[in-house]
Amino acid sequence: MILISACLAGENVKYSGGNNAVPLLCQWIEKHRDNVLLVCPELMGGLPVPRLPAEIQRHGTNPEDCCVVNKVGEDVTAQFRLGAEKVLALVKEHHITAAVLKESSPSCGSSTVYNGTFTGRKIVGQGITASLLMENGVKVISEKDVSSELLEKLINTF
Repeated sequence: MILISACLAGENVKYSGGNNAVPLLCQWIEKHRDNVLLVCPELMGGLPVPRLPAEIQRHGTNPEDCCVVNKVGEDVTAQFRLGAEKVLALVKEHHITAAVLKESSPSCGSSTVYNGTFTGRKIVGQGITASLLMENGVKVISEKDVSSELLEKLINTF
């Protein structure tokens, strides 16, 4: 089974109420529905749709030295961490070893996230959920790196 960000599958769970549908991924999911688990860590952590945009602010080099704040400065770290823990529980329950997640998201970014200033600048880093999954041995892939060949390879490793 492969874990996939629900927004990438066309579900309207993005902070703005929209989605980040990737046509190739949507088509692939249709064919492999029984081997796909769609999640939105932010919803699983209790945040609504729509919601204010949120970004990670770093105050050191350790993951514990960061918090997630929304555009008006409210700390939503607890909701992001709760969502990440719930996703990890599903990963363990379903023995998932790979995830395709939304790049640059404060939850799901696997190599970049926004820098916490709400200016559109990205920095190297991982979102809360992506980081937790990687720490637990899950191969996290950005939607930018997805190909039919890679998806078939992942599904055939089960």
